[in-house]
Amino acid sequence: MLATQLARYMISFSWLYHGFFPKLFHVAPLEKIMTANFGFAEDISLRITQTAGVAEILFGIVFFIFYQVRAVVLLNIMTLTGLLLFVAVLQPDLLIEAFNPVTTNLPLIALSIVLLQQQANSNNQHP
Repeated sequence: MLATQLARYMISFSWLYHGFFPKLFHVAPLEKIMTANFGFAEDISLRITQTAGVAEILFGIVFFIFYQVRAVVLLNIMTLTGLLLFVAVLQPDLLIEAFNPVTTNLPLIALSIVLLQQQANSNNQHP
């Protein structure tokens, strides 16, 4: 049970933190660079970043509440994988920076796998 709750809290916290601080509270320069890669004007780029921040916060809340739903955990894994691939394609140099998507997304994916395993174990114990 401790592993499940730790995974739940850390995954939810990560979505909430990454949605709020670098996208809403103070838009990080790196966030601006990522959306600017699509060629949008600066104000549109800012709105996209802020919208992504709100979406991340909402997903963090959804994950916190529905962490026991397999589809939510699988969506988390797919989204984190997609975001990692997004960075690898658009800004591959970021993959070797400190605190990069490799060192954040892969551990969160691993925690998601822990949740899936806990769910499977729980389902096997209840006929």
